[in-house]
Amino acid sequence: MKILITGAAGFIGFHLTQTLLDEGNEVVGIDNLNDYYDIELKRDRLKECGILKESIIYNSQLKSITKLNYSFYLLDITDKTSLLNLFRNNSFDIVINLAAQAGVRFSLENPYTYVENNIVGFLNVLECCKEFPPEKLLYASSSSVYGKNIDQPFSTKQNVDSPVSMYAVTKKTNELMAHAYSELYNFNTIGLRFFTVYGPWGRPDMAPFLFANAIVRNEKIKVFNHGNMKRDFTYVDDIVKNIAILTTKPSYQKYQILNIGNNKPVQLLYFIECLEKSFKKNVDKVFMELQPGDLKDTWAEINDLIEITGYTPETNIEDGVQHFADWFQDYYKTSFEEV
Repeated sequence: MKILITGAAGFIGFHLTQTLLDEGNEVVGIDNLNDYYDIELKRDRLKECGILKESIIYNSQLKSITKLNYSFYLLDITDKTSLLNLFRNNSFDIVINLAAQAGVRFSLENPYTYVENNIVGFLNVLECCKEFPPEKLLYASSSSVYGKNIDQPFSTKQNVDSPVSMYAVTKKTNELMAHAYSELYNFNTIGLRFFTVYGPWGRPDMAPFLFANAIVRNEKIKVFNHGNMKRDFTYVDDIVKNIAILTTKPSYQKYQILNIGNNKPVQLLYFIECLEKSFKKNVDKVFMELQPGDLKDTWAEINDLIEITGYTPETNIEDGVQHFADWFQDYYKTSFEEV
């Protein structure tokens, strides 16, 4: 299959690219390599895929690099003209939209950025799929859409009309947009509500990375809601395996929403304890109030996902955190004797 992945230099996009290439697919990846977090981390992910050359430039030009079955384009999904040209020059069997402005807290201060990237950008992807229909479009949504829901575990059958961040608003909007385009233009869409993805090559703005960084630097960490929080931490390999399976399964529904989680919520303080054990080092904690936009608990009901893919998440929190810690120390060449 020929598969387009937007946000290919991102955390999930990078892992998914490697998996789909290993399975023998032809992959086209695009990313705008923005500076929301360390660009060098994104570039190193591309290098890990064997795709990045030093000649790549940071501007609006459509820059292409190809190696084996992977073609990478420096391209922003808000650039409709370039995106249409990409679709016009390829025949994609599957489109996977992971490109988005991420981050719940950042959305409280920069709402226009989220509207431009997550709503206008996704509209461009949908318009391209309308003109050049793939077999299916998979796109990233988020557990954040559950907002003020208190019934646990979160089910895709629940109402999600109570978001508490602009990030969640844009993801809910994506789901509505996908529904309309599915109905109007007769192509299949699957929305993927990701639950707290973590693992090697993760995002520096997320809690596992922030905690790890504090631990190795002997700094205090901020623990919100006084640690009285649970997260359905989901290891990135389990996320990617589900997506890869979904690319191969026939779509019997024109429009679907699926939770992509672990179905095993973990206390935040236990997650920190696992990090401390993995790094063999304790950390001082500063307990704080719940931040605006954050959900107190998340827990994914994944029966529909398991029924479709036949796959149950395999990575427990202890092993997943150890894998992340091993990568972190190797990537940043962390030596506790030097800290």
